[in-house]
Amino acid sequence: MDIDNQPATIKREAITFSATGSEYFRIWIVNLLLSIVTLGIYSAWAKVRRNRYFYSSTHLAGSSFEYHGNAIAILKGRIAAVVLIAGYNLAFQVSPLIGLIMFVLMAAILPWLVWKSLQFKLYNTSYRGIRFGFGGSAKQAYLYFLLLPILNAFTLGLLTPFLHQRMKRFQHTESRFGNSHFGFDASVGSFYKTYLLFFAIFVAGLVALFVLGIGSALGSFATAASDPSKIGGLLLAIGGIYLWMFLVLPLFLTMIQNLIWNHTRLQQHQFASQLTWGRTTFIMLTNLLGIVITLGLFTPFAHVRWLKYRLEATALLAHGSLDEFVAATGQQVSATGEGVVDLLDFDLSM
Repeated sequence: MDIDNQPATIKREAITFSATGSEYFRIWIVNLLLSIVTLGIYSAWAKVRRNRYFYSSTHLAGSSFEYHGNAIAILKGRIAAVVLIAGYNLAFQVSPLIGLIMFVLMAAILPWLVWKSLQFKLYNTSYRGIRFGFGGSAKQAYLYFLLLPILNAFTLGLLTPFLHQRMKRFQHTESRFGNSHFGFDASVGSFYKTYLLFFAIFVAGLVALFVLGIGSALGSFATAASDPSKIGGLLLAIGGIYLWMFLVLPLFLTMIQNLIWNHTRLQQHQFASQLTWGRTTFIMLTNLLGIVITLGLFTPFAHVRWLKYRLEATALLAHGSLDEFVAATGQQVSATGEGVVDLLDFDLSM
């Protein structure tokens, strides 16, 4: 048997996240206080500090990721964002016509800013000393982040799954690790199937709620709205609807993340995501309760819990040795010598 022709061994490389809520709380509280004292200026340095902690806490195959973002570059982007938003708000106060012109200008520049933001984020991420990157073109950014959303508005949202698939395909296929591009093969049909399944479950839940009594509660309130005793029934009905909406939202997040990452690959290496509806719902619900009960102090713990679950539910199915792949990719990068210093000028945290 020819050993060279044997299929490569598939090894599941799990992603682990070692950050803890208590450690991040110390970073979060200092970042918050310094951002308040400096009127938001320190927020750029706060983002760099937070990202470096989270990236260094994310491990794959025994190595962690690194974040190289520059706080000054981030601050420039945020100042530009503040100026744009302030100008937009002031323009409508001066004149509706000027406000409309400002709105058009913002819509015209937004896709370019999103494109630059994607470039900034990936270029400032590295794994084993090799940087990620994002290609694509401004023309593609305007297609996916301006023209298609406008077209979707005219279809009353019927193109939303199509738009979502096209955006993710653009984002993933134009991303690269060194010179190795990611791939994305989820079809438009799979996105429509996911959206329709979610919509069917959501509607079925609403119908069940009405059958169980919410419909009668709303009906009795409509016939005797002045009766104070009916207010409780109305509040119960509204609460039931909101509770169902909160419970079904994690289902959509679960299905979408699994769909996207189960159809993403890096050359021959495939990603796999195994989020579950029950666990996602439990984490989101307990995070919300914790934040409310502690008046916001649980926020860093909630952030770590949610990020840890999402990351550790994802793995890389490595076809062959990942070490050899990384080494080969590193050699390709050193040969190309890409110049991307100009990409450090924008990051609007989009």
